[in-house]
Amino acid sequence: MFSNTLFMLSAALTLGGAFAVVYSQNLMHACIYLLASLFGVAGLYACIGADFLAATQLVVYAGGVVILMLFAIMLTGGTGNKINRYGLEKVAAMGNKKTYFTAGFAAVVTSLIILKIIASVLRAQPSKELAANQVTVEKLGTLLATDHILAFEISSVMLLGALVGAAIISRPRKEKHD
Repeated sequence: MFSNTLFMLSAALTLGGAFAVVYSQNLMHACIYLLASLFGVAGLYACIGADFLAATQLVVYAGGVVILMLFAIMLTGGTGNKINRYGLEKVAAMGNKKTYFTAGFAAVVTSLIILKIIASVLRAQPSKELAANQVTVEKLGTLLATDHILAFEISSVMLLGALVGAAIISRPRKEKHD
């Protein structure tokens, strides 16, 4: 029952967040909807018993990528807000019913994800040997540092390139005077 509820809520959050990203007119709201969608994907990972992937999804994507996107939007001034007659930017209202509903729904799904991860950790019996198709974090780390080191290094170089590109894009332009 718990797994079915977690699956349905995670799927609804994933699909709802994805559709909201596509149809959102405001760039900041699109980032928040993307965050909700990524939380839903973490819940889906937790449903299939991939606890490491669920935690990685929360830490790397929801925690890192979305925050990086929000900082990039704030640094470049790409909020998409309109200027009112006083010359000030109009900021989207915070705390309306839609915002509270979305935040509450995301909080419920996140709580269920955390409960699923904690329940699977508490249920695990260290004396039992794992089945052949289950991968532990230690084995995954060993594979990343030995057999798949090239892919690991290529991804790190790509992330470094993305950070350098973001820094170049966000710096102020110098105007040339003729």
